[in-house]
Amino acid sequence: MTLLDLVLLLLVLLLAGLLVFRRKGEERAGEEAKRLLDAAREEGRAALEAARKEAREILEAARQEARLLREEAEARAKAFRQELEAEVRRKAEAAEAEAKKRLAEAEERLKAEREELRAERERLKALQEELKAERDRLKEEREELRREAERLSKRGEALDARALRLDALEEGLNRREEALKAKEAQLQEREKEVEARLHQVAGLSPEEARRLILERLDQELEEEKAQKVRAALEKVRLEARREAQKILAQAMQRQASETAAQLAVSVVPIPSDAMKGRIIGREGRNIRTFEALTGVDLIIDDTPEAVLLSSFNPIRREIARMALEELLKDGRIHPSRIEEVVEKAKQEMKTFIYERGEEAALEAGVVGLKPGLIQLLGRLHFRSSYGQNVLKHSVQVAHLTGIMAAELGLDAALARRTGLLHDIGKSVDREVEGSHVEIGIALARRFGEPVEVVDGIAHHHDPENAETVYAVLVAAADALSAARPGARRESLEEYLQRLEALERIALSFPGVETAFAVQAGREVRVIVKPEKITDAKATLLAREIAGRIEREMNYPGQVQVTVLRETRAVAYAR
Repeated sequence: MTLLDLVLLLLVLLLAGLLVFRRKGEERAGEEAKRLLDAAREEGRAALEAARKEAREILEAARQEARLLREEAEARAKAFRQELEAEVRRKAEAAEAEAKKRLAEAEERLKAEREELRAERERLKALQEELKAERDRLKEEREELRREAERLSKRGEALDARALRLDALEEGLNRREEALKAKEAQLQEREKEVEARLHQVAGLSPEEARRLILERLDQELEEEKAQKVRAALEKVRLEARREAQKILAQAMQRQASETAAQLAVSVVPIPSDAMKGRIIGREGRNIRTFEALTGVDLIIDDTPEAVLLSSFNPIRREIARMALEELLKDGRIHPSRIEEVVEKAKQEMKTFIYERGEEAALEAGVVGLKPGLIQLLGRLHFRSSYGQNVLKHSVQVAHLTGIMAAELGLDAALARRTGLLHDIGKSVDREVEGSHVEIGIALARRFGEPVEVVDGIAHHHDPENAETVYAVLVAAADALSAARPGARRESLEEYLQRLEALERIALSFPGVETAFAVQAGREVRVIVKPEKITDAKATLLAREIAGRIEREMNYPGQVQVTVLRETRAVAYAR
């Protein structure tokens, strides 16, 4: 219902009320009319107020909608304006960039043309200078030709004069030649007479004299031949040594391997010191079970948040470390759990050892090894010699041996196999009686290795008795790997004692003036008194010093003894 309908309804009601009240009497009609009029007024006022309110709301909604439409139109206009400005700006930038690009191209072309023009000017200038120099040279050549012509003319005159002198000399020489021929004939006759007289005096026939002379010549030639053979042998020896040094140097340059030191104690961190009590267990049953199963001493001291595993067997120590770390991670520490974890660690260690052996064989380029031999090879990962990891050492020896064999035209694969397995006996030498060489020979034969591999294992410490050249190469590679700087370590005290012992042995021989241990104890240089030691005795002295060092000292690799003898003659001019 609209506002107009309400107003008409109210007016109709008002008229009806007036008619009703008019019939009932003037007083009652007046009061009733007044009351109805007031009610109608109130209702009309309320309706008017509601109509105004609705009109205001409609107006406010219309204004809000108009405001939104205006804002939307302004936003669209602004967006369109921004797009138009961006498009204009983009086109302007593109045009500007194109103009700059064209300007830069024009500048580049202009610069290139200027450079070409400058270069052309330089070429022209150089051609002018060259032409000028050519003119000067031609002028100098003409002058030189003129002077040469004058010299030739003078020389021709001198040659003519010399020809005359030569003709005179030739005549004199012809006369002297005839005189010399006559004297030569006289001397031949005299020589025949002297020879006949010598034969008469010596009582020898010409054949016997010729035979004696030939025998003497044979003796002289034999001595000269021996000297030449000795010189040739010395030359061959020097060339062989030089070639061997070259091959060894190439092998050392092409191969480098890292070394690792294995200790007798492993440190295992623990979460807190409270865990030490759980590791020990009630009345020490956990620690006793752990030590009995692993064969490793478990040291729990005052070291904060750490326990120590002590054993000279690195494999047992590693198994104990793996088991203890698993127990600490799990948190359940009791005898049955310890037994289960240690057994699991042993199985994991077997797998780890086999993987290390496979990796070493792959790194060395050796194929076809049997699984048992690979397992033994992996055990060398936990073996060290003077701080050098034996497995790394074996791989390096394999590389060095293969390189040297390839340089000498031998089987490089067989050489690498021999070098890799030369110390295989060290994998079980703590568990089997005998030296690592004897154990290695037995293992190689058991696994069906070739004769060259067995010979390399047997003689890699004494190559003089080797039956194949591969053993000599393995011995050389073994010495290179063990004796190179940084490969093996020893304490400073032992190092100094070894140097002092080397110098002391050298100084104990008579005739030695002083001695120096150099190259970390791998060489001893002995300086002798030249008036007491001759060159021949110097060689014998070097052998005696080397023999005494071998008998009295223990050392890695080899020690070179160099005896120096020097004679000086000093004079002063005053």
